[in-house]
Amino acid sequence: MSDTVAIDIATPMRQWTDILPDVEDLVRSAATAAWRASGGGTAAAVEISVVLADDAMVRTLNRDHRGKDSPTNVLSFPIGPAGSMDAVPTMLGDVVLACETVIAEAAAQGKPVADHLRHLVVHGVLHLAGYDHEDDAEAERMERLETQILADLGVGDPYQYGDVAE
Repeated sequence: MSDTVAIDIATPMRQWTDILPDVEDLVRSAATAAWRASGGGTAAAVEISVVLADDAMVRTLNRDHRGKDSPTNVLSFPIGPAGSMDAVPTMLGDVVLACETVIAEAAAQGKPVADHLRHLVVHGVLHLAGYDHEDDAEAERMERLETQILADLGVGDPYQYGDVAE
């Protein structure tokens, strides 16, 4: 498994840094922890791109790639087939987060935006590592790992709020 994880962060929306001045540090630590805990692959070094976007951008991506014409909290775009991490490409893929949706969900669930953001970054990176939640067993396995990673980052169980990452 790779010990070197490069996290490239694009912040096209200033609202992210207005709300969370340390947003890049939060994203970088959550993404790195998720990749390392995932079991990962065998590449010597991996790269993950995280885009801190807005609802409009995520809505367009969701419509164009999933056929769902609405924003969602997080989208993951793995490079290469999911679940085949024995030969991980250097570039794992992209995780894209929708600012307004993340903020609204955190408020509705009564938790800090930073904690919700970290959860969604972890969730997105696990998708890049081949995890999914298409059936109950997969969902339970993924949620258990998310909860463990977040606990290691000092974040409480996100599912106690009824949180559902897509």
